[in-house]
Amino acid sequence: MDQPKWSDAPASERPARVSVALVQMSCGPQKEANVAKALARIGEAAAAGAQVVCLPELFAGEYFCQSEDHARFAEAEPIPGPTSQALAEAARWHGVVVIGSLFERRAAGLYHNTAVVFDADGKQAGLYRKMHIPDDPLYYEKFYFTPGDLGFSSCPTHFGRVGVCVCWDQWYPEAARLTALSGAEMIFYPTAIGWHPAEKEEFGASQHSAWETMMRSHAIANGIFVAAPNRIGREGNLEFWGASFVADPNGNVLARAEHDVEATLVVECNLDQIDVVRTHWPFLRDRRIDAYGGLIKRYLD
Repeated sequence: MDQPKWSDAPASERPARVSVALVQMSCGPQKEANVAKALARIGEAAAAGAQVVCLPELFAGEYFCQSEDHARFAEAEPIPGPTSQALAEAARWHGVVVIGSLFERRAAGLYHNTAVVFDADGKQAGLYRKMHIPDDPLYYEKFYFTPGDLGFSSCPTHFGRVGVCVCWDQWYPEAARLTALSGAEMIFYPTAIGWHPAEKEEFGASQHSAWETMMRSHAIANGIFVAAPNRIGREGNLEFWGASFVADPNGNVLARAEHDVEATLVVECNLDQIDVVRTHWPFLRDRRIDAYGGLIKRYLD
């Protein structure tokens, strides 16, 4: 008989603590090598006690969106497909929840940047298609990815209710709020973000600080755990800055990786803290949902 999902159990019967792992890794040009590394890191995280493991954005390859190249579409896969099935098997084998960001081929000419959640039994628990798609120098994602059409949600797993957004989504408080309102206890942000070498000396510290501060603010505003795994290393014209981290519902950074070293952070999260923080800082209680209609407009002219 299948083990009941933790999220479906009465609150009084749920273990309070979940061990979350963030895989910070470099990614090379060979998909097979990247996937093999990710699978090995999932196993290492599980051996270290992790129950939920999240990989960085588009971990199966180098960050190809630095240019517009039609040949890159051949790297996409359907879901289910070879890479997603490998993640599902790793989840089942190690008894952990696995979150992986993939280049999804949904149909001919229709591609997404998609995060899939596999539960500890290897079954697909959730699917999220990146909603906010950037089009900046070296981040030409609009050329490759159709904006997501599944909205913001979360899914029950054996180890808590998990919400996922992807990279550029992390700058939008609306995305975090709606994910939290769906019941998420933890929001994961698989990420691929780095410095342009010409800008790093002058702006690098500020850019990294803004990135982390934004997600810590989501943790505070929603009384929720937030976790962001990033890649490292130099790829083309970008130097990925790593610094993967987990923040608690007060916005405190529980652990942070270095900027330039592969690492697997394993962090214990006490989910009972969510209710404590939300009752002391009752932001959800005091929201004026009757007054926010303007948020559905592009700009209040």
